[in-house]
Amino acid sequence: MDILRIATAGSVDDGKSTLIGRLLYDSKSIFTDQLEAVERTSVQRGDDYTDLALLTDGLRAEREQGITIDVAYRYFSTPRRKFIIADTPGHIQYTRNMVTGASTADLAIILVDARKGLLEQSRRHATIVSMLRVPHVVLAINKMDLVDWSEEVYEEIRREFVDFAARLDFTDVTVIPLSALKGDNVVARSEHMDWYQGASLMHHLENVYIASDRNLIDIRFPVQYVIRPQNGRGDYRGLAGQIIGGVLRPGDDVIVLPSGMPSTVKAIDTADGEVEAAYPPMSVVVRLDDEIDISRGDMISRPNNQPEAMQDIDAMICWMDSAPLTVGAKYAIKHTTRTARAMVKEIKYELDINTLSRTLAPTSLELNGIGRLTLRTTQPLLVDPYRRNRQTGSFILIDEATNRTVGAGFITEN
Repeated sequence: MDILRIATAGSVDDGKSTLIGRLLYDSKSIFTDQLEAVERTSVQRGDDYTDLALLTDGLRAEREQGITIDVAYRYFSTPRRKFIIADTPGHIQYTRNMVTGASTADLAIILVDARKGLLEQSRRHATIVSMLRVPHVVLAINKMDLVDWSEEVYEEIRREFVDFAARLDFTDVTVIPLSALKGDNVVARSEHMDWYQGASLMHHLENVYIASDRNLIDIRFPVQYVIRPQNGRGDYRGLAGQIIGGVLRPGDDVIVLPSGMPSTVKAIDTADGEVEAAYPPMSVVVRLDDEIDISRGDMISRPNNQPEAMQDIDAMICWMDSAPLTVGAKYAIKHTTRTARAMVKEIKYELDINTLSRTLAPTSLELNGIGRLTLRTTQPLLVDPYRRNRQTGSFILIDEATNRTVGAGFITEN
């Protein structure tokens, strides 16, 4: 079975944690003692129902406030597919956590409270999901039970979101009305909304097609580690890493970057033995015919299809630190398996999430700010535009003094 990575997004108290709890509960993916603990906590808090949001809100501060702070990952499966779901925070001060949860997602669920409609944070998260190029988006209009299952309310919110999404870069948007608390349209179709003819959320998650989303054209294999025999015995020399683009096979002609040395793939090893093909997101060990000087941070690609080696990086950035980003600031930059140093040459503009307008040449970017900048790196990075490859097109900035991740960037096309 393949794995579908899901991220939830939306404003505060739209029901993200409850929805995930409902998916876990209705798919029978929680243990009896977990359910008993949640029921016990719900009674202690004075709730007259089992609060399924407690299945993901694990921090004490989250339970006390009834909000999500950290990114909570949960794993479950059905007979058709395995799922990894990230419950991301809705508060604006935790937007950076939401970026983390959505950065590896195949599908994003943007929740909207049917009583409130689209809010500023809903638009902010939709914009970030678009920037992150998450291939599939579900607009889940939640709490339909609190608006008497109204088709008019559903249509009004759907039209507003479709109009807003037309200005973004979405390719696949599905709109589903539901009630996470009562379970309507989550796993089973709702009897209260017979006017809705679409699939339930679970049915959609089980059947959305994601195989074509992977980059199977460009060979991209960043070297993470060079494997040599222990104690100097044997002549084994393998290059360990994860395939992040294309299909690699024994006998393929390749080039090692940045040196530009050509070679041929001799064999591809996994923990279960040799394989005849490796493709995303497999982690493998590649053996080459030639003894080439290769180290961590180098990349294997096809001779006629190479990433671009760049030192002046033009990118969108989501700033994640309380200290503002300023021109001239220096950071460590982590791109695939390569680490270098970078200086901020220019901040071109800051993006207004609500209006999608631009403030040109700002002096700084504050926490959770999104803008476009130019970086100068100490050594070339082997990059593709983010639109073409999410791994070679993204990077993080690290404060070298504190070792904190302070920014997440997405390389744009010139």
